[in-house]
Amino acid sequence: MELSGTGLVYAVLGLGALGAAVLPRIVARRPLSAPMIFLALGFAVFLLPFDLLPDLDPVGSGTTVQHLTEICVVVALMGAGLAINRPFGRRSWSTTWWLLGLAMPLTILATALAGWTLLGWAPAVALLVAAVLAPTDPVLAGEVRVGEPTDAQYDEDEVRFALTSEAGLNDGLAFPFVMAALALSAASLTGWSGSWLWHWALVEVLLRLTVGVAVGIVLGRLLGRLFFRARNESLRLSEHSEGFVALATAAVSYGLTELLHGYGFLAVFATAVTIRAAERPHGYHRVMHSFMDQIERLLTGALLFLVGGFVAQGGLSALTWRGALLAMLLLLVIRPLIGYLAQPPGTRAPSARLVTAVFGIRGIGSFFYLAYALGHGEFAVEAGQLWAVVTFTVVVSVFLHGVAAAPVVAWLDRWDRRRHLETEQP
Repeated sequence: MELSGTGLVYAVLGLGALGAAVLPRIVARRPLSAPMIFLALGFAVFLLPFDLLPDLDPVGSGTTVQHLTEICVVVALMGAGLAINRPFGRRSWSTTWWLLGLAMPLTILATALAGWTLLGWAPAVALLVAAVLAPTDPVLAGEVRVGEPTDAQYDEDEVRFALTSEAGLNDGLAFPFVMAALALSAASLTGWSGSWLWHWALVEVLLRLTVGVAVGIVLGRLLGRLFFRARNESLRLSEHSEGFVALATAAVSYGLTELLHGYGFLAVFATAVTIRAAERPHGYHRVMHSFMDQIERLLTGALLFLVGGFVAQGGLSALTWRGALLAMLLLLVIRPLIGYLAQPPGTRAPSARLVTAVFGIRGIGSFFYLAYALGHGEFAVEAGQLWAVVTFTVVVSVFLHGVAAAPVVAWLDRWDRRRHLETEQP
């Protein structure tokens, strides 16, 4: 009896969907994560001696990779924005601002310098890899992100809040650095000139960031009023508990912002946070978040399964020891050190600052940015080598942070409880 390729695909998809539903509960509070399992399964399945699954080539299928990862990031950003309970503000989000305004650009600079000196990459290539690896992604270690929306405004601990809010915003803020790498690469091909700096600063930074934030806030306020306070009950969608409205909202926010040449990722997160603020205690936020969380788990599981398959098919064959060293430096030295020092001392306990700094998890956003950049410019390094370095970084991050997340966060929670008990004692 011959094996059916179609049948295998359906079976794998079905088992994967079931795994996305079951695995998070099975691995909860264990030194294990669902993303780790999906990666390992993809690796194992693509090693099977059956010629039923296609060859995975992100270089030749860059457009497909870009759009698949784009959808996953949009869904994740909407879910993250809806999950955050803390009201938006300069002081209440102070840790986030330090991580974005200081830690992120310094991490990009340090990673670019490491790529330039260690691998001998041209400045444009070094900047590209640094920018591609800039976005963080706590989705890949669920213990270090906020949970579902609750009625309380400040019930999430600072570590989970900081990592979730940082990831929600740096997925959009990485774009200007990617665009700088593209502009620098183009300038190096046509003759060195600093004229691109003005266009980059005015358009790619100032204008597109402003459009992204503005569209997100305006659309969020309009839809928040529609969802919760529309006079017509048919338009007051919060009364109907339809979770797919969150997906529609994310699509509108992203699409409209991209049409206006703004940064769609930034707009999606801003829209979600603004809608959450419209009627913070309302249970409809939990309905929308639950729907987005389910889609996010399905998409993330599928993509990581394919990443595992890509590794099994030799996706890391172009990886050199210097490329691997760059990844380890970023994960074990650059991000932890800069992330810790960028948070002002005295604002939080050193243990919380350390955990926040260490768990700068790399994920799906890095794949999107690399596919986008390679599809819009030319760089002086083979694309396969860049994919190998980025893939290796994400895979190591998934396993390293996935193993450490549960025990580290459990230790931090115990430490916080003990500290609160000590402060309450007379």
